[in-house]
This record gives sequence, structure tokens and C-alpha cells, in this order.
Amino acid sequence: MVTDEPPADGVVGDREPEGPARRPWRRTHLAFRACSWLVALVVVGFFLIGLGDGTIAAFNAGIWFVLLAVTATSVWGGHALHAHGRPGLAILALAVTAVPGIIAALFVLLLLVLQPQWN
Repeated sequence: MVTDEPPADGVVGDREPEGPARRPWRRTHLAFRACSWLVALVVVGFFLIGLGDGTIAAFNAGIWFVLLAVTATSVWGGHALHAHGRPGLAILALAVTAVPGIIAALFVLLLLVLQPQWN
């Protein structure tokens, strides 16, 4: 008997599992993608502000170039790897910017909640 329904384990041939078996990778990828985009927006925002007020000069332009290149490569590489069916590598590429962004956000949240006195 031939049916159009996938097997119970969700694996059809060499394809990735579908349904609940795939969701943990997908949720992690989407969370890291969102964090990476937010980090990229913050980096570009600080870059544009620095260009506007003149704090980006010849002596630190190389540092900014590296920072912008790594951020763009992480976001683009995560998207490209995910589109080519490599979710593990995509998450690893996105983690380059997402993990430091999450740590920085948690630090700022900690400062807002605890309100330390640094005198």
C-alpha cells in the first residue's frame, strides 16, 4: 500500500526530519539570527554615529572595518549556510555575533536591575 504520508519517525530518504524533530534547530537558529541582526544594527548604528561626530578617524578605521566585516560575515554566512541545509554550521556562524550580544544585553539588564554604586 502506497501512501503520501511520511514515516512515523519523520525521516524521508536523505532529507532532514520534519515536524517536531526539526524544531529545536529551527528555534535556536531563529533566536541566534534575531540576536545577530540586533547586534549588526547596533554596530552599524554606532558606526554611523561615529562618522557623524568625527570619532571615526584614520587611526581606528581599520578596527571598524574588521568589526563591520565580521558582523556582516556572521549574519550573511548564517543565512547562506541555513539556506544550503547546514543548520549546525549556520548556528555556529551566527553564534559569533549572537553570543557576545546576549552576554552584553544580560550585563546591561543586570546593571539596570541591581543599580550598583561604583564609587
